[in-house]
Amino acid sequence: MSVFNQKVWAALRLIPRGRVATYKELAKYLGRPKAARAVGNACGRNPDAPRAPCHRVVKSDGGLGGYSGGVKKKIKLLKLEGVIIANGKVAEFEKNIYRF
Repeated sequence: MSVFNQKVWAALRLIPRGRVATYKELAKYLGRPKAARAVGNACGRNPDAPRAPCHRVVKSDGGLGGYSGGVKKKIKLLKLEGVIIANGKVAEFEKNIYRF
């Protein structure tokens, strides 16, 4: 486990239930603004999902991105938290975004 991955996993716990953050915003929060892809890779290696809720991290356009448990499971987890998904994207994206 790299230090960067550990920081990503710790930051995931800051995203409130029913909200989403973007890979890009999470990278900025960690002081690595160009590391959105690395954030995605760290999410994919998350050993503590869903307690470290990587399912709450989405693409900058509101698209879902990937999920190690499969996109269908990501959708299910988000819907359980009250996030509405429409056409493969977070509905009312700006309303649901969490800014660090």
